[in-house]
Amino acid sequence: MRNQQSLPELLQELTEESTTKVKLAVTDIDGVLRGKLISLDKFRSVVEKGFGFCDVVFGWDAEDQAYDNGRFTGWHTGYPDALAMIDIGTYRRVPWENDLPFFLAGFQDAPCPRGVLKRVIGQAKEMGYQAYFSQEFEWFNFLGKGGAVAAKDYGNLTPLSEGMFGYSILRASQGSAYFQDLFDLLEKFNVPIEGLHTETGPGVYEAAILYAEVLEAADRAVLFKAGVKEIAHRHGILPTFMAKISSELPGCSGHVHQSLWSADGGENLFFDAASGRGISSLMESYIAGQLYCLPFVLPMYAPTVNSYKRLVEGAWAPTTVTWGIDNRTTALRALPGSATSTRLETRVVGSDSNPYLAMAACLASGLYGIRKGMKLEVPATSGSGYADKGLGVLPRNLWEAAQAMKQSPLAAELFGEAFTDHFVRTREWEWRQFSRQVTDWEMKRYFEII
Repeated sequence: MRNQQSLPELLQELTEESTTKVKLAVTDIDGVLRGKLISLDKFRSVVEKGFGFCDVVFGWDAEDQAYDNGRFTGWHTGYPDALAMIDIGTYRRVPWENDLPFFLAGFQDAPCPRGVLKRVIGQAKEMGYQAYFSQEFEWFNFLGKGGAVAAKDYGNLTPLSEGMFGYSILRASQGSAYFQDLFDLLEKFNVPIEGLHTETGPGVYEAAILYAEVLEAADRAVLFKAGVKEIAHRHGILPTFMAKISSELPGCSGHVHQSLWSADGGENLFFDAASGRGISSLMESYIAGQLYCLPFVLPMYAPTVNSYKRLVEGAWAPTTVTWGIDNRTTALRALPGSATSTRLETRVVGSDSNPYLAMAACLASGLYGIRKGMKLEVPATSGSGYADKGLGVLPRNLWEAAQAMKQSPLAAELFGEAFTDHFVRTREWEWRQFSRQVTDWEMKRYFEII
């Protein structure tokens, strides 16, 4: 739940507790938290008017390498400060850092992922809807020295547990201290977990985050990934949210669940008991919109080169533009149920996604279908979604996906031209960095025989 305190109440609480510092964080284009500690006096001086934060966070990649193709910022602009505004509704304490006060902030005039989602939420509210979302994550856990590892050792990591053992009570018990800390400490961090279990694969966990209003849901998802890494470090464990770490093992998803409710939050507008399938015509239009937009917004669900190694046939991840009723082989999985549980699961999303962008893409695409009055004319896939290619297949790699997004006017219509241009440029950069590398696969295949 978002913090409901007023600013005077919040400042009084922090003062009475003799707080000396707070932690602030913003999110870059890859969903990585970038932040700092500031004094309480500094916090008082900037909490209402905002503070300057170097806009290089939108001018470099996940390894702090400056983009050479940026337009928003770069050497040509001098990397000035951008105005960041603190959202006191995100106030929480970091339990593994002596209950350090923590706040998220967002940028006013920048390609800010949280800002993109907020704009889409504004569209939903104008249409009379309140969106509730949640995200679930799968991720691998390895034993590492202090939770860190040198690049040369990535191929020789020891998993937290051995074997393909999904839903294992035994494996969870063997890593009990870490497993229990994830559940308990994230709850105290206001990132409540609905369910936590082992998934199939060595050292793989899966967590479902409790649903919330969409902005809070995205905040929770971003903080979940950061929180897992910080908690794991304290246990000497190295987690990874890569979409695919091995061709021999399943990939890691970041499925997004969603539903639209009435403006007062009292009625789930996706539920219709009178319809044959238990889903409303509004939900059908929402699904139709996502199907239509999917090929043109895919980089917001699958943002890395590695993302597309997960999106292969027979690997529990979709490859086609499909939907189905409780079908885990399709891109969209409709889950009819009760007036409280009926929802849509977008299964394309990987664990390497930026939750703000993934949820913005889901919501904007669904609203697009509603605005356009789209009908769900394509039948639900029965059986394998991999074989149902009637609406086409997903782009096969990040370059293809980025070009589809770039060449269609749809993304700019949904998210604005400035953001779309910047985001596509960052994905093109990412592909170029990969394309010039010589991989182990190439060495093994060509070194001697060619």
